[in-house]
Amino acid sequence: QVQLVESGGGLVQPGGSLRLSCAASGILFSSHGMGWFHQAPGKEREFVAAISWSGGNPYYADSVKGRFTISRDNAKKTVYLQMNSLKPDDTGVYYCNGVRGAIPIFRSWGQGTQVTVSS
Repeated sequence: QVQLVESGGGLVQPGGSLRLSCAASGILFSSHGMGWFHQAPGKEREFVAAISWSGGNPYYADSVKGRFTISRDNAKKTVYLQMNSLKPDDTGVYYCNGVRGAIPIFRSWGQGTQVTVSS
């Protein structure tokens, strides 16, 4: 059974940075592309960033290009999201999942990690 545990969120001022982590278990982690998704208050969950199984070919939603960086450590079965130059619109819950393109592939989601960008 897939388990995804996100962490690293918090309260940060506009322009600040956070690094999110997602630890995966119950899957052959190194065989899957992984991605991050963002759910703003009252909105649908949206794609943020993805990375291939090998750590190459990262790609991003237009709204985060140049500000966020996705990476992974297959030995630790963990995917990261470095978030810089944060904006109030980045506020919400961040989730990870396996991906095919920008589409999540695992039915179960973790609890997410809350990011609040506010002065």
